[in-house]
Amino acid sequence: MYQKEIEAYWNDPARERELVAAISRLVGVKSVKGEAEPGKPFGPGPAAALTEALSLCKELGFAVTDYDHYVGLADLNDKETRLHILGHLDVVGEGSGWSTDPYTCVERDGILYGRGVSDDKGPVVCALLAMKAVRELGLPVSANARLILGTDEESGSADIAYYYAREPYAPYAFTPDADFPVINIEKGHYHPDFGTRWERSGALPRVAAMTGGFRQNVVPPEAECMILGLFDRDVQSACDEVARTTGASFLVNGSASGCHIHCEGKNAHAASPDDGINAIAALLEVLARLPLADCGSTKAVLALHTLFPFGDNRGKALGIAQEDAESGPLTLNFALLTLTETGFTAKFDVRFPICATEETCKKACEAAFAGYGISVTGDPDMTTVHCVPRDSELVQTLLRCYADYTGVENPQPIAIGGGTYVHDIPGGVAFGCDFPGFDPKMHAADEQASIPNLLLSCKIFTQAIAELCR
Repeated sequence: MYQKEIEAYWNDPARERELVAAISRLVGVKSVKGEAEPGKPFGPGPAAALTEALSLCKELGFAVTDYDHYVGLADLNDKETRLHILGHLDVVGEGSGWSTDPYTCVERDGILYGRGVSDDKGPVVCALLAMKAVRELGLPVSANARLILGTDEESGSADIAYYYAREPYAPYAFTPDADFPVINIEKGHYHPDFGTRWERSGALPRVAAMTGGFRQNVVPPEAECMILGLFDRDVQSACDEVARTTGASFLVNGSASGCHIHCEGKNAHAASPDDGINAIAALLEVLARLPLADCGSTKAVLALHTLFPFGDNRGKALGIAQEDAESGPLTLNFALLTLTETGFTAKFDVRFPICATEETCKKACEAAFAGYGISVTGDPDMTTVHCVPRDSELVQTLLRCYADYTGVENPQPIAIGGGTYVHDIPGGVAFGCDFPGFDPKMHAADEQASIPNLLLSCKIFTQAIAELCR
């Protein structure tokens, strides 16, 4: 329905120019979170981006609201709101390694480069211009679509929490801040702190210190340890063997009292641990092969190696592995470790499927730890799984719109381990703008977006708004 009109509208070269110009305006604002100021709850950068975005919306003829400077609103019409589209204007820092100015939108061979072109300023513009297309094409709608322009998605989503603490949810909601065709399941999270203590020992050889990881939600790319009583010649063969089997690399430096081992792995998002090389687990593989003395640190190292063997990204050794057909397997990332002469503290990141329960995840984990004298500190909760049924009207409508414009036959919704803007919004799903096979280099240098993909997203969004608000 309306596909011929929508195709003709977006195939006009003027639409591409309008799209690129609007994205360029937003990318030009460095909207990294800063210190809060009066009227700028997330700092001057996100506030400036919100001002610019609302100006753009007004120029396009939409009624706008600055909602206490937390979010901005742009409404398709003055009817009852049936659809919320949640996008965000804040971005992560630029980092290093760019081939362009990260805050100047640059076009090369049909690709846009700049911080936010994919996450999430480009998709925001796609949704906004899709609303404009619905209006200009005169597509019959009997309800309002509201674009919610957030300013804190990258740092905790306090903006959306503020808005929904005061305003009702809409019957339908989607965020164009993830993947096509539709993400209808976002796994739950469990990430406890755990550790144990022991008496200081003078036994040799022993591990005197070990550290690894830097963020809970990242596969640790580096780990290191200090061993007393063993020297480089004593550990090099174990390092070489583990390097061959894991893909990690090791650098051994000797000292008068022992040696230092540095392990380099490969980082990846905790939701996709198979994409990384866990440096903590790889270094534990080395230590488990060494003739260490019977002492507290050795018992801890061997326990951790048993519970978190390299490559076990499903929690099998911990006794929490499980999966279901809808949401896939539980994934585990051993993320952080600090070991000293008298104890260790550590943290892992689990993303669990629909079938997981407190008994099969949290309590099973604690029981496995208890067998080695390890305890969980505090009382970490398991967050809820976010699931919108695949046969719901929203999911089926969005899948149909995706199929109509891509030609993909029978697309299926997908489950992810990460969380999106709609994780805590009843009935919300993630819908675009990333297509299978394209790497937007999100959060990395040279973040990019394909102009043809953005235009295709505009077509899909136009159809979706028209159908959901019909």
